[in-house]
Amino acid sequence: MSKTFTERERVALNGPTMGTRWSALFFMEPGFETDAIKAALQAAVDEVDAQMSTWKAESDLMRLNDAPVDKWVAVPARLAEVLRLGLSIGRASGGAFDIGMGDAVTAWGFGPKVAMPEEIRAAMAAQRCPAHEVLDLDDTQACKRAPIAIDLNGIAKGYGVDRLAEVLRGHGVSDGLVGIDGEMRAFGLRPDGEAWTIAVEAPDSARRTSHSILALADAAVATSGDYRHWVEVRGRRLSHTMDPTRGTPLMAAPASVTVVAQTCAEADGWATALMVLGPDAGATLARQRGLDALFLLREEGQSLRSIGVGRLFSAEP
Repeated sequence: MSKTFTERERVALNGPTMGTRWSALFFMEPGFETDAIKAALQAAVDEVDAQMSTWKAESDLMRLNDAPVDKWVAVPARLAEVLRLGLSIGRASGGAFDIGMGDAVTAWGFGPKVAMPEEIRAAMAAQRCPAHEVLDLDDTQACKRAPIAIDLNGIAKGYGVDRLAEVLRGHGVSDGLVGIDGEMRAFGLRPDGEAWTIAVEAPDSARRTSHSILALADAAVATSGDYRHWVEVRGRRLSHTMDPTRGTPLMAAPASVTVVAQTCAEADGWATALMVLGPDAGATLARQRGLDALFLLREEGQSLRSIGVGRLFSAEP
């Protein structure tokens, strides 16, 4: 017989990663020692950061970025896995999700450097090919066929959440909720047999408040929005999400897009792709791909209009 709710204790762990914090919530028998599992969780996200950060000059990703064109570069297995998924979503989204936008991200001040006008002009003038057309990849190596700067900020955080879930399961935790800065993955159920409840955040830069509530079991959720990271140019707030066709922040995008998927890396990447595509083309592609997605759009007077796609967010059959 399984332990009842009253026989198990709530365990909540957290730690620093990627400029924010990770969290893990699960229930275990009284007296469960948390030191080893917390260390393993921290090590997992540290590994993701060490391999995929654009803020660390010595990361495996930056080593690939610094390599010359047409040179094969050894990459660790986890980085190769994320690169492969990023290229797959890029191809499936027609280039809306493009991991080759690192030059634009840096130029506009969303990386480790402040915005530089000359770099912004260069990013806008660049002749671009999407990363899925110019990055070759096998299990252990990657090769750039054109000068691109790879940035994984639209997918690495979600992958870090997936790693947290893997670590918990590897330590015998069959039910839990893990997250990094709002990107969440649930597996199993709460001790009372109910699904885990997760808030979909309202796109409000002034405060954190919920727009709606999701009940998730064995699924992940990620949100891309314009309300947490932005630059202001001539009095206009511009989101950190880049337009791959222009080398600039998105000019007319949804306030946020939330996606539910099997893994958090998939949800993370697709939320960015749909944000770039916008509510019309994005909703159409989401329906074609069978995605569960919620678009929140700002109307006059700061009211919100929602467009839901899929079983979780709409009344569609």
